[in-house]
Amino acid sequence: MTPATLDTRPELFDALGALVGTPHAEAYTCFCAHQTHGVRALRIERPTLGVLLRGRMRLRGDDNALSMTTGDAFVFTRACSVDTINEPDAAGVFLALVVPLCDEVIAAARLLWARPGARGGPDAIALPALQLSESLATWAASLRRDDPGAARAALASALVALCALGHSAILAPTPPTLAARIRARVAETPDRAWQSSDFETEFGLSGATLRRHLAIEGVGLRDTITDARLACALHWLYTTRWPIQTIAARVGYRSAATFSRRFARRYGAEPLQIGKDEAQSAAAVADGRMPGT
Repeated sequence: MTPATLDTRPELFDALGALVGTPHAEAYTCFCAHQTHGVRALRIERPTLGVLLRGRMRLRGDDNALSMTTGDAFVFTRACSVDTINEPDAAGVFLALVVPLCDEVIAAARLLWARPGARGGPDAIALPALQLSESLATWAASLRRDDPGAARAALASALVALCALGHSAILAPTPPTLAARIRARVAETPDRAWQSSDFETEFGLSGATLRRHLAIEGVGLRDTITDARLACALHWLYTTRWPIQTIAARVGYRSAATFSRRFARRYGAEPLQIGKDEAQSAAAVADGRMPGT
């Protein structure tokens, strides 16, 4: 992937960059960093679309490796785990806009595509964002005028475009695992003192059945809870200016030192290597340092 074609459609990247720091947190997330860093075994919980607005990114999954630069789109076609290295640009900013694809968007795309989604294929793909320019521009415009229905329709259109490019695997149904359902529940209140009984009640399972299902998936309950908490911390490190102590407390750790050790053991990066915040990214946009400008 190269940014050589960016000048042919800079307005797309201006439109996407204008979303940085705006109040549409439920629709997308802007991940910002200012140091080169790697994240080990980053868990992607559902099909996801992203655009790299600044910097470079390298991904390695179970079945492929990708290298992307400013102006590339990346798509996770299903839940998966990847290793990533994120590198800021010459001005010291890494910025990616990431859109988890909700069930309604995928269902709408299935209706529009009207063919079964292919089975198999890579977990992650990359392509120039300009190949999805019409859908992405419509999505951004819909969000700016506070029209979520039109925004979801634009994302469904983007998925149909991906299918036409040979990536219909993103439409194949993939029911969430029990561990994924537990992580989603923990993410709602990561500082809670979660117990097995909470999930037994939530999912209508006995303790023995819960443990057996998790064992089949190759995970344990305590590790699953910890994984969910640390994933929340990773998200906040990328998207807020909160101090490490605040983030640690919000994910259930009384000690920032203990949190930092467990975070580094899980992701292979220190918390201080990641961040800082969307406000800094918005300032970069205001300075005119977006792709194509």
